[in-house]
Order: sequence, then structure tokens, then C-alpha cells
Amino acid sequence: MSDQSPLTPGGEPYRWPRGPAYQTAPRPEAPLPRLPRIHVILFLATVLTTLVAGAMQQGINPLATPWLIYKGIPFSFTLLLILFCHEMGHYLASRWHHLDVTLPYFIPAPPIPFIIGTLGAYIRIRSPIQDKRALMDVGASGPLVGLVVTIPILALGLEFSEVRLIPPGLEEPGGFMLGECLLFKLISWLVVGDLPKNYHIFLHPMAFAGWLGLFVTNLNLIPIGQLDGGHVSYALFGDRSRVIAKIFYGFLLICGLLGWVGWLVWALLLYFMGFFHPQPLHDWLPLDRPRQWIGAITIVVFILTFTPVPMQSF
Repeated sequence: MSDQSPLTPGGEPYRWPRGPAYQTAPRPEAPLPRLPRIHVILFLATVLTTLVAGAMQQGINPLATPWLIYKGIPFSFTLLLILFCHEMGHYLASRWHHLDVTLPYFIPAPPIPFIIGTLGAYIRIRSPIQDKRALMDVGASGPLVGLVVTIPILALGLEFSEVRLIPPGLEEPGGFMLGECLLFKLISWLVVGDLPKNYHIFLHPMAFAGWLGLFVTNLNLIPIGQLDGGHVSYALFGDRSRVIAKIFYGFLLICGLLGWVGWLVWALLLYFMGFFHPQPLHDWLPLDRPRQWIGAITIVVFILTFTPVPMQSF
């Protein structure tokens, strides 16, 4: 019996300072994905629905004045850019680890009642994930790449946003206020500064897309099931991630009962999706130190982007 180290995606052996080395079977190169017609159709449909949503946010009736739909471009372009970069982070990490993965599927949604015109995007990984290192890379890459794109979009959008005085009791009926996570507060303070009492920021469409980017990042980093946070949690904690998933599921239920009802909807979806994570093929292979740091960074990002009450109407 021979003892040899497993190969990294680049072909180099994994090595540890002490202890035995092990060998895993070489991973075959996954085929390059084609661009099926369904990807193009879904993307074009999502472009249309987000354009309409962005125009409606500007007070435009797309049925009465369809030629003004172009006013939805700032929102549509920036939101789709954030979603695209998030999914391409997953895609490139999956390709690095020779996984059979699809290109992103965008999900269009009617602008009424879905005011943003989309339910997001996703990729499908059709081959088993080999080990915790690949699991960490695939899980963390999407949120981190998406966040890198979201932050400058949000900052630029805040530059274009307006600060207005709204005396208490004079809010426009049918409007809604967005919750501010710690990262949003920090970026807003750096760009806009301290707001006087009763002054509020009216977000430019780019800023709203940036806010959504932070929100989507946080949703995906919830450490449950097949969410990005579920991948990261299992890579870091192994079977203990099952306990973490139960704790956070209860936390979502409490937030939904005491704060934003949307958390209950999300908890229901997660219940049907399953909130335990399957084992990778080579579960014994430990995380290296750099990937442990990446996992720690994603935990910090989750804390900085969490909002107990993301939105409320008045």
C-alpha cells in the first residue's frame, strides 16, 4: 500500500507539516457547458421584467408609456450585474475543481407583486463535490465576488441619491422603508455623512440595487442546507453544522414572528429544500488554513449584512 498526497485542482499535491499523506483519485475534466436556449430565454425575460420593475419604481406606467421603459435601465443593469457576478463566482470555482456545472439560470418574476422583477439566479452542479476544500471554494466564492461588485455600486448609487426632510406623520401612504444592515450604515456614513433628524435617503435605483445585493448576500449566507452559507458551515464544522442549521432555523422563525414576515416565507422554503447538508465524497480531507480564513470572512460578512427587519411599509 502506498501513501501519496491528494492532488489540488492545479495538479500539485496537498501536504501537511506532520502526519501521513493520502491519495484521492484524479478528477476527470468536466465538460464545458453549452449555452442552451433556455438560458438565453430566461435571461432576456429577466432583463425585460427588471426593466419594467425599474421603470415602475420611477412612477412610470409601462402600459401607458412603454417608450419610457428605458428609465428602468440603471436598476436593471446594476441588479443583473450583481446577480451575474455572484453566480459566476460559483461557476468559476466549480470549474476550478473540475465540477460539471451549468451556466446561470436567471429567474424572471412579474413586477407586480415582485417589485424587483426577478427571484434571483442559480447554477446547477451536476457532479458530486469532492471535499471540504472544494465545498468552501464553491460556497464562499459567490457571496464574496458578489459583495465586491455590490459595494462600489451601492456607494455610487448613494452619491446619486437624495436626502429629504420627512416630518413624522407625513410619510406617503404605500411607501416602504428599507432596513439598514451594519455594512449599509457604514457605506452610507462614508458617502452621505450623518443625517439630521427626520431626514431620510431616497435611494437612486443603483443604490436600491446595491441594497438588494447586500440582502441577497445575506440570504445566501444563512448556514442552512444547500445555501452558500450551508456549504461554508459544513466545510468549517462538519457534522456539527446540523446543530448550527437547527439553531439558525429557529432564529429565522423568531425573526419572522417578531419582525419581518418574509423570514417565515424563507423558512418555509428552506424546510422543503431541506436544511441539512450532505457529505462531500472525501469528507476526511481537512480545510487548510487559508480556507479557514475565508470561512471566517464569510461569517463576518453575514453579520455585517444581516437586517432583522429588511423592509416595512407605512
